[in-house]
Amino acid sequence: MYNFFVTAPADGESVYKICGSDYNHVKNVLRLGIGDTILVSFSGSSDLCEIVEFSDCEVIVKIVQKDYQDTSLPIGIHLFQGLPKSDKLELIIQKAVELGAESITPVETSRSIVKIEEKKKKSKLERWQAIAESAAKQSKRTLIPEVKQVLSFKAAVETLKNFDLILIPYENHKGMLSTANALKEIKSGMNVAVFIGPEGGFSEDEVAAVIKVGGKSISLGKRILRTETAAVTAIAMLMLHSELNF
Repeated sequence: MYNFFVTAPADGESVYKICGSDYNHVKNVLRLGIGDTILVSFSGSSDLCEIVEFSDCEVIVKIVQKDYQDTSLPIGIHLFQGLPKSDKLELIIQKAVELGAESITPVETSRSIVKIEEKKKKSKLERWQAIAESAAKQSKRTLIPEVKQVLSFKAAVETLKNFDLILIPYENHKGMLSTANALKEIKSGMNVAVFIGPEGGFSEDEVAAVIKVGGKSISLGKRILRTETAAVTAIAMLMLHSELNF
C-alpha cells in the first residue's frame, strides 16, 4: 500500500487533501482511482484512507481507519555521520531512515575528505531531505526524519547534552562487553545519539571529546567496517534491541 505525507490536518477530522508532486504521483504515475486506498501520515500517525475525488490540483481522500499503522520505534535514534566521500551519505540516509532513525546530522571531522562549499549546502540539504522523505514513504514511517544542517565536530558535540545516551563505535575499542552493557542502559522513550566516523574513522582527540561529555565508546565487532556499513550496523543493532525489549 502506498504511503503519503501531508503537512496539514484533516478537514473536519475526516478528509485529507494531497497536492503538489504527490498529486501527480497518485494520479499520473501510480494511476490510482476513486475507491483505491492509501496510507496518509500526519503528525506521527498514519490513517488508512480512500480516494473519493480528484480536482485539478488535489486528491481528496476520506479517512477509513484512524491510527491504522504505527511503525515508530520505542526509542529515538539520532545519527551523527562523519561526512563520507562521493554519494555514500545518500545511501546512509536512505538506510538509516528505513531502519528507524529520527534524525541524521552530517558532521565535518578532522578526517573527512569531503568539504562542502557554503554555497552548495542548501541544495545538498534539500536533496538529502528528499531522499529521507522517499525512504520514509517506502518504509511506511509515520514521520519524515529530519536531515539537519552540516555541523562542525565541535558544534555536534555541543548538542549532545540533549540526549539520554551517546554511543561512539571505535575501531580501537576491544571486546563487545561495553556494547552489551551500553544496550542494557537503554530504556523505552530514550533518545540515543550514535557517532559514526568517515573513511579513516575518528581521531583519538575526537573520541576523547565525545567521551568527555558522557559518550560511551563501543565496538561493532572485530572487523573494520566501511563507514556506510558501520552506520547501518549501529542503527540496526539499536533498532533490533528496542523492538525485542520494549
